[in-house]
Amino acid sequence: MASCYKTLEIIGMVFISFVLIPALVLGVVVHDFFNLELPPGIEQPLKLRFFQSLLITTMIMGKILEKLGICNDLTILRIVLDGIPPWRDSKLLIKDLTVDEVPLRIYQPKCPPTGKRRGILYFHGGAGTFGSIRAFERVCRYMAKKCNSVVVSVGYRLAPEHPYPGQYSDCLNATLYFMRNLEEYHVDPGLIIISGDSCGANFATVTCQTLLNYRNLPKVRAQVLLYPGLQGLDFQLPSYQQNAFVPMLTWKMIIYFCFRYLNRKRTLWKDVQQNCHVPENMRLRYKKWVSADLIPDEFKIRGYVSPKPTSYKPEVHEAVKEILEITFSPLLAEDSIICQLPESYIVTCEFDVLRDDGLLYKKRLEDNGVQVTWYHCENGFHGLLAFFGYGIFSFLSGKKIMDSTVNYINSL
Repeated sequence: MASCYKTLEIIGMVFISFVLIPALVLGVVVHDFFNLELPPGIEQPLKLRFFQSLLITTMIMGKILEKLGICNDLTILRIVLDGIPPWRDSKLLIKDLTVDEVPLRIYQPKCPPTGKRRGILYFHGGAGTFGSIRAFERVCRYMAKKCNSVVVSVGYRLAPEHPYPGQYSDCLNATLYFMRNLEEYHVDPGLIIISGDSCGANFATVTCQTLLNYRNLPKVRAQVLLYPGLQGLDFQLPSYQQNAFVPMLTWKMIIYFCFRYLNRKRTLWKDVQQNCHVPENMRLRYKKWVSADLIPDEFKIRGYVSPKPTSYKPEVHEAVKEILEITFSPLLAEDSIICQLPESYIVTCEFDVLRDDGLLYKKRLEDNGVQVTWYHCENGFHGLLAFFGYGIFSFLSGKKIMDSTVNYINSL
């Protein structure tokens, strides 16, 4: 009898793995592809529909496999989004090393330098839970060659296995290592740029703020922030409403990844979406920095409606209080810190839930006398650079963002 049950169990697993899951995957892809509504003006909507369907399908598969006890729900997502390695590049010297358990990949142009080069630290995106050095290989190679610079890509350890705020510590330690070994890489100490995309831009922002306490190190020349996420105080800003269902990062997904990043149960996500996690005194204190009133009117014309007031719920605050810390929400840093920050380059995308984070940080920096160069991608969406360098699978806006970024770095 036991062997009979075992046989039935094996047959059931085979059926689920080779029939049910593929059928579900196909169904989700087809449903999402034909039913996803995209706003007018977004770039290459058919291609974007396809990639969003694959993303959602991958996340669903991860949930199923986790329920079956096969793997963690993030495993499949990490594999799919890890990218395809490019061919060897004859123009670059690429070296891998590990510093304080953190993998680094260092890109250097092979042509002999005429002088000391710029040094660029790059922190990849991925909500702190996925993404890798490999996934952003093409971005870093492009910067190294086009900027004739030494680029250090940081493979910070991922949450939830490596708990928050370990990602910031990894990025800071990698930066400190590089700054203390500039001579080895022939880098000009006056030309250090700290950069990143999405959550990587968040890590870059926190790192620049933290480095103000290290008086014995060279000053950062510039911070380069590509569609950054910088605050967890207000999830009702205009860009959240307007781009609630726009790939590759929806309103619901960003709350979901916040919970995964902090390794919290996701039962309270709707309350966080409604800002019930923010105490009234904190809401009033930071309104001068984080408010829809500070977003220029031209960014509200796509149907923004002022949200109804919601009540503070202490139990929700207690569950996710970390997202109101400066290491999670560097937009909330005091003016005494903001005014000391280096010259900045900020990219925002119109069809991005995080657009207003970038706009608000731009205003804060400018109000504190920090020079800001701003590039707004009018038909772009969040996560564009994950597709950069993949030929027909990439998006034109990604190339424009990279070229604008390169031009800015070369102007320093």
